[in-house]
Amino acid sequence: MTLGAAQIRPGPGGWQIDRQPGADLAALLTGRPADEVASLLPRLFNLCRMAQSAAACLALGLPYDPDTSAEVVRDHLARIFVTLRRASDLPPLRPDPKGVLGPMARLPRTLTELTAWMASPLPVAELACAVEQGFQCGIGVARALPMPQAATAGAFENAPAGRQAAHPLLRAVEADQGRSPLWRYLGLLADLEAAQNGVLARPRRLADGTAMVQAARGVYALRLGQAGGRVTSVLRLTPTDHQLAAGGALCSALALVPGNRPDLVTRLIALHDPCIPVTVAQVQHA
Repeated sequence: MTLGAAQIRPGPGGWQIDRQPGADLAALLTGRPADEVASLLPRLFNLCRMAQSAAACLALGLPYDPDTSAEVVRDHLARIFVTLRRASDLPPLRPDPKGVLGPMARLPRTLTELTAWMASPLPVAELACAVEQGFQCGIGVARALPMPQAATAGAFENAPAGRQAAHPLLRAVEADQGRSPLWRYLGLLADLEAAQNGVLARPRRLADGTAMVQAARGVYALRLGQAGGRVTSVLRLTPTDHQLAAGGALCSALALVPGNRPDLVTRLIALHDPCIPVTVAQVQHA
């Protein structure tokens, strides 16, 4: 099922995610010519069009541009300088693609370096402080999950931070405080660094025909069956499908958020960055 929207609401057992299905892609795409589907699919969704185009063409055996780094960089910069700053009650800034990480043009590698870096006047360091201070110890920490390696549904850490989980700084922060909101934000910066340096994994086609492409929010999986030049089946899994799955990263991050703190839920939504509308239900006071 492709998700179309979700609502997070407080319940007796904590915050719950109500998921709503999206469009029936199989009904929209099956029977159409392969080249038409490759052109149509990126236009059906308004995010990560380069990644979706690459995945569709790769899955169908058509020529494609394998480099999605520019799209990843553009999306990450918008999140870092606009979306996440607003979510943390900081004024948005004009994105600075060249100086975003500071004079060293890289993230710190150790907790000691991180402490000094967070005391610097860099806008990204200011936001790191706001993220860390916005959550009490243990609040918003997600359980450790693997990145998906195939078109498998369920709970996976399919996110920029999951993609960069082996980065020295992320390993140090995870060992110190788990996969906290700060870990997730620093993972976004590490992924920006990787995309700017052109070292994100290249698209690949699995033995079963699934295309795996690096998108801004994680790895995008698409399998399109075809016969006689027409599409016969569709399987699509997005980072949001994994993030919002039962037991997934967002679900576990919500576990310790108090029921009277919808503001923290809103901040977690911004940090997890689903590609569908996610709203927070109004808390009913007795």
